[in-house]
Amino acid sequence: MTENAIARKKNGEVEVSLWNSSKRVILALQHLIAMFGATVLVPILTGFDPSVSLFSAGLGTLIFHTCTKGKVPVFLGSSFAFIPVILTVKEIYNGDLAYAQGGMVAAGLIYVLLSLLIKRIGVEKIQKYLAPQVVGPMIIVIGMNLIPTAFGMASQNYIIAGITLGVALLVNFKGKGFFKQLSILMGVIVGYLISLKMGIVETNVIKEASLFAVPAFRLPKFDIGAIGIIAPVILAVFMEHLGDITTNGEVVGKNFIEDPGLNRTLLGDGLATTVAAFIGGPANTTYGENTGVLAITKNYDPSILRLAAVFAVALGFISKIGAFLSSIPTPVMGGISIMLFSMISLIGVKTIKSNKIEFNLKNIIIMGTILILGLGSEIIQSKFGIRIGIPINETVEISGLSFAAIVGIILNAVLNRKEN
Repeated sequence: MTENAIARKKNGEVEVSLWNSSKRVILALQHLIAMFGATVLVPILTGFDPSVSLFSAGLGTLIFHTCTKGKVPVFLGSSFAFIPVILTVKEIYNGDLAYAQGGMVAAGLIYVLLSLLIKRIGVEKIQKYLAPQVVGPMIIVIGMNLIPTAFGMASQNYIIAGITLGVALLVNFKGKGFFKQLSILMGVIVGYLISLKMGIVETNVIKEASLFAVPAFRLPKFDIGAIGIIAPVILAVFMEHLGDITTNGEVVGKNFIEDPGLNRTLLGDGLATTVAAFIGGPANTTYGENTGVLAITKNYDPSILRLAAVFAVALGFISKIGAFLSSIPTPVMGGISIMLFSMISLIGVKTIKSNKIEFNLKNIIIMGTILILGLGSEIIQSKFGIRIGIPINETVEISGLSFAAIVGIILNAVLNRKEN
């Protein structure tokens, strides 16, 4: 081989390497955009610092990936489940969120203890109760419960939301190769540009933001009263964690409950929440938005999620970029979210179909019960005055998906006990 041929080969290898790196960066940014709105919304509603929340979300994701051996393509963001109890503690302790942090540190440690208990019991004993007729409807409920939120965001401007959604769907169905994987990013870019043209983008937020700023980190304060209010939330969010990890596995085509194991995913979630609360951020949880991105792009590389996590950590210090992302209009994110959350529900339908579940009376009762309790509990309460859920304390109850999943698992264990 001549020197020129060797040089051309090296140049070609460098170009391929640069292109692959560029693709990874773009895909990571797409995940970052998908999680940004919801992660920032939690601190806005509760009073936590958004920059700390972004930093802790990225750090928590890296902790999760370390605990799960880098096998699970998950991004952890701010948890909505903790909002009511955070606000309760904030009111009781005269606005001092440090006490809420102490409660969330304790909640994260309970998750860690729970992971150790599951490891001792054995994941296989838990997994036998997670039959497809239970898991499929659980996933459907997760997606369907999120869709109204997406429509609420889109309702601020249905035209922009519709265009954003239309572009994303067009790229997803008609795009080729790598471009097909960028459907979410393309939809957001087009929606943003149209919004900019219509004058509904808050550009002043970007102009006024400083380039760099150190997040307002803050240590927790511990009080048994605050811990007693916040820690029981773990009982409610455990089933959500189980549903999210199962959904993620169904999307990827792997059983993450078995490998790396439910004990490891719980450990990662618990440690991430503890660390986040210790430095001044809200509790962490797995994000349906990012699972939706996985389902749409068909790119399941966990390292891309870790790269998105690094970007989130950096965003905690780079105010300009954070301000730019926060300026993305709500209807743009609403249009994209409709697509993401619909994909999650479709994964549930696919789970039922691909496992060839027998539609006998027992399985119909199990699936119907999960869907009715998971999707219709508020309707039942408003129409008939019947409260669906298990109260834990004055501010916490197991309801919605969590209650539906518990009832579904028990029903399946009783009705299909011979198969179990």
